[in-house]
Amino acid sequence: MSTPAPPSGPAAAASPPARTTIAAHVDPYVVDGSQTTEPPRSFRGKLKFLGPGMITSAAVVGSGELLTATTLGAQVGFMLLWLVLVSTFLKVWVQVELARWSISTGRVALDGYDDVPPRVAKRGWISWLVLLMFLQFFIGQAGVISASAFAFSSLFPIGPEPYSMLSIGSWVAILVVVAIAIHVANRYAVVENISTVLVLLVTVFAVVMLFLLHGTEFAWTLGDVADGMRFEIALGSAGIALAMFGMTGVGAGETTAYTYWVVEKGYASWTGPNDGTESWVARARGWISVMKVDAWVSWAIYTASTAAFYMLGAAVLHPQGIVPEGNEVMTTISSIFDSAVGTWGGVLFLLGAGLALFKTILANVPSLGRQVGHTLSIFGAYDWRDQVARDRWQRVIMVILPIGWGLLGTAVSSPLALVIIAGILNAVYLIGAAIATLYLARTQTDPRIRDGRPTSVLLWISAIAIIVVGVIGLVNAF
Repeated sequence: MSTPAPPSGPAAAASPPARTTIAAHVDPYVVDGSQTTEPPRSFRGKLKFLGPGMITSAAVVGSGELLTATTLGAQVGFMLLWLVLVSTFLKVWVQVELARWSISTGRVALDGYDDVPPRVAKRGWISWLVLLMFLQFFIGQAGVISASAFAFSSLFPIGPEPYSMLSIGSWVAILVVVAIAIHVANRYAVVENISTVLVLLVTVFAVVMLFLLHGTEFAWTLGDVADGMRFEIALGSAGIALAMFGMTGVGAGETTAYTYWVVEKGYASWTGPNDGTESWVARARGWISVMKVDAWVSWAIYTASTAAFYMLGAAVLHPQGIVPEGNEVMTTISSIFDSAVGTWGGVLFLLGAGLALFKTILANVPSLGRQVGHTLSIFGAYDWRDQVARDRWQRVIMVILPIGWGLLGTAVSSPLALVIIAGILNAVYLIGAAIATLYLARTQTDPRIRDGRPTSVLLWISAIAIIVVGVIGLVNAF
């Protein structure tokens, strides 16, 4: 959250900044030493500078968690609960390492991706991949915005039928307009503040819905949770386990976007350019420590939400042998809450589900707006260093994306061919992001700000797991 401007003069650099977000008039992508300041050293002080992770949490807990994790829980029960924790835990190490590189260099992920060999037509191969990912960026959220509209239309239908084209289409239009209006100013602080509020609301919603099951026939016990932490995979459920690993936690898009948020928050500007001194090393390690607290706090939040949704499916749907798909997850669980705890329970579930899904849209509009805009600049559309041009391009893209998602989500109920193509590209993108992180960590991150061997081992385990799952997903797509 933003606070009054810091005092000017030399004294301001000797202590943590008074603002918890870099001033709006400062270009965070220009790290020239003018904003250099010391990081907070205490844990409590670091908590004041959290924010990028909340945007990541807002992007993570969406259809993949609310709809897919619930469905996976319905399929196998509590058995794979442990995999929710392992999957989300492993992926954070790549996210943290890429953000470490970003803070220390003042550059963002797509800059680094363009450095990764081999080069094709003067561009890094991952830059071409990101260009192909425009299709994924364009269609990826169409289903999310239509699912959010579905939930709100169920509660507040526009017209005689809640699931008619009129009602759902009207709600899609409303959500598109709200998303554009929120981001028209293109300010980091707005994204952070809204994400923080919505993430906390949705997390509370997920946990409350889970505990509402107590006193009903679907009550779960600590024994059920213990059964889910045995690190077992039932015969025939390996495919479900792989799907869960791929769908839960931060993906390539969120990992990439996180570097933009840590820069726009101010971590890189406050660190300053690498002048080779020990004071820079100490300052860089300090702000990287803040970033790690930010990343792990967000991990705890979105893992709690994901686990809660998974347990809802395991406790409510699995015993009945019900495995709904897509939007049926919301209507099925809502009706069960309606009958088990009263009408208010079903209403609360649909309201929370709609909000959780729309939160993802609100986080991904600026996240993907930055990635699309930056990719266009890499291919020569404009100069990324020109703040005015960069802001103008991002604003235009942040209008086009939600409109495109809304139109596609309303007009096409199941764009199967596009979904298959997007899945193939996303699997390759996951592989590219993991490879790029390993390459940049080894070739461009200052060795003096790296962590010890245990961190390196976990980074490699994380990257290898992501690459293997990406390859399997790619093979399965064909």
